Amino acid sequence: MSLCVFGAALSPFVRKVRWYLTEQGLDYQLEMVLPFNPPQWYYQLSPLGRIPALRDGDFELADSSVICQYLAEAHAHPQALYGSDARQRARVLWLEKYADYELAPHATFAIFRQRVLQPSMGQPCDEQIVRKALEERLPAHFDYLEKQLGNQAYLLGDAFSLADLALCCQLINMRHGGEILDSQRWPGLAGLFARCVARPALQDILASEEKLLAKLHKARHTQP
Repeated sequence: MSLCVFGAALSPFVRKVRWYLTEQGLDYQLEMVLPFNPPQWYYQLSPLGRIPALRDGDFELADSSVICQYLAEAHAHPQALYGSDARQRARVLWLEKYADYELAPHATFAIFRQRVLQPSMGQPCDEQIVRKALEERLPAHFDYLEKQLGNQAYLLGDAFSLADLALCCQLINMRHGGEILDSQRWPGLAGLFARCVARPALQDILASEEKLLAKLHKARHTQP
């Protein structure tokens, strides 16, 4: 197997690459690398120490967006997850970037970090950070994305794309942190999320994440 993904399973960016690979029917292996204190050798793959990184034979690169674009060009891709023309591709790239740069600081690095990672490391959850993310930061982003979605099934219309995948990777981390979309305020996004998390390609990934979350929860409650 030539494809190896480096990173931690609960990272939304690692999940993005794994989900993309599975949607495309590409086999890979996952090698665990923790993001906060990666081993020195990992900096050869990812100079900034961030996850994920990818090794494809003798070729190595980092950054989830770059990795997915590389995979789309270097390997057979039966599903056009970047759309069917230049405009759709640009829309996908924009919305992927929006999820990674605008949602991640709040859904993952605020809610998920405070509710899951901090307690797993024996540190208290700062609920003020969580409440600020939920009440002050995320609503405007969800309003924008709800408008972008409109009455469509997916952000590109009828076709699932990397834009939906990237968005849902952040919402999954928010859900891991105990928070879900308000389906009354954002019915379109809530429906999109439900359709995406039901996709067959995601089921094994989510199952493994749930097991890991259960272990973290158990370890946290058995600490002296």
